Amino acid sequence: MTWQSPMRLLFTVLLAMLLMSAARAAPAPQAIEIPLGSGTLHAQLYKPDGDGPFPTVIALHGCGGLGGHSDPVLPRYRDWSEQLLKAGNAVLWPDSYGSRELGPQCRVKEVRVKARRERVADIAAARGWLMKQPWVARDRVSLIGWANGASALLWAVRPQNSGRDGAPDFRAAIAFYPDCRISAGLGWSTRVPTLLLIGGKDDISSPPACRQMVDGAYGRSALARIVVYPGAYHDFDLANLPLHAPATSPDVATPDRGHVGTDNEARADSQKQVAEWLAR
Repeated sequence: MTWQSPMRLLFTVLLAMLLMSAARAAPAPQAIEIPLGSGTLHAQLYKPDGDGPFPTVIALHGCGGLGGHSDPVLPRYRDWSEQLLKAGNAVLWPDSYGSRELGPQCRVKEVRVKARRERVADIAAARGWLMKQPWVARDRVSLIGWANGASALLWAVRPQNSGRDGAPDFRAAIAFYPDCRISAGLGWSTRVPTLLLIGGKDDISSPPACRQMVDGAYGRSALARIVVYPGAYHDFDLANLPLHAPATSPDVATPDRGHVGTDNEARADSQKQVAEWLAR
């Protein structure tokens, strides 16, 4: 036996261990079908082992969509799902675009799926489905959204959109870098504790509009809070994303203006903020 053989064996064992560890850390989601008007809302569900009841998060993807060609959930959302699972939460991802046979909507001029209309309807349908599941802690269902999904969240938590089915309302809501410009001009307020996280240098969304929106809500509601990360840009919570201008890329799943990129300090703090807000 040559000296390379033991080394090759060791390498093979280590690689197998790493692959097994990765498999444990990234469970496959379960495909879910939810009735939605005359159609079906497709969703992906991550659920802890056991019977529950589990606190549950309805998670809302951004304009790039939920999944890719070979993956029902993009790595950026799978990363968050793993973190939420480790904290004992189930996570339900409604696929607002795929359910309507649409691709990414970041660079589409005539958007067919509106944050304030179709995506709010998706949130209501997802909540209604969860309220019927025996493994759900019905009084601990929360919302979390990114970009366009966060904008939909802002509409869903307005007092005017309160459910009238007698079921418990959302426990909490967390919005990552939504577009606050319309909501700020409409006198936004929220009926559930809502946390907004945004980079101070975000030139895709508008930090000043989000600050104005939340500050204005204080007179009507003490339930809103904003955290602005001074040096961070859009998508600051993604892992290992170099700062760049997506408009220079042909990728239709990215915005056509501004800058995106990881900010490690903001990413770490946002993970802490999310965990604490959901544990309220």
